[in-house]
Amino acid sequence: MTEKNIIIIGIAGASASGKSLLSSTIVNELGSNQVVVISEDSYYKDHSNLAFEERANINYDHPNSLDHELLNQHLLQLQQGKTVEVPIYNHSTHTREKETRTIGQHTIIVLEGILLFVEKELRELMDIRIFMETALDICLIRRLKRDMKERGRSLDAVLKQYEETVRPMYLQFIEPSKRYADIIVPRGGGNRIAIDMIKAKMRELLGSDYKTEN
Repeated sequence: MTEKNIIIIGIAGASASGKSLLSSTIVNELGSNQVVVISEDSYYKDHSNLAFEERANINYDHPNSLDHELLNQHLLQLQQGKTVEVPIYNHSTHTREKETRTIGQHTIIVLEGILLFVEKELRELMDIRIFMETALDICLIRRLKRDMKERGRSLDAVLKQYEETVRPMYLQFIEPSKRYADIIVPRGGGNRIAIDMIKAKMRELLGSDYKTEN
């Protein structure tokens, strides 16, 4: 792997815009063991030293909440053919788990996260940058369903976070980063035309390395 080029594809956009759905759909349908997805969420800084109330009040939509330095380091190591230990983040407790996820020896890395294009050093590692453009009201509805069902949040807590940090940080950081995208995907992660186009490009990039799981 050390002599091969590692392709890094970044998928950014608002919270609940369809990034994870697009990533998982593409990778599952591609069926190649040479492709892996890494979520930017895994790199939230660990605040286990703080009380839960303090952790809950952190602005998780600001670039400072993420350990982009570690993510950048891991991507460089993956480009060198090395293996890395990706953190596992628990959104319910706002802490990192003790366990990690071992990743390495892949030809294509699909990165997905809200703030991937904000920092120059990080986005310049990406070979293809994709931005999910989904209406904010749709994102809010999806976020409500997800956070209440999967993360145990209350309706009031989700709406408070959305009003105080999610929407303001989208307007300040995420939406302006759209200008760095090579491809803009409208209508969320179920956009079949976009999925098929991206899959075709990935197959082209994989070339002779393209292998499917049986």
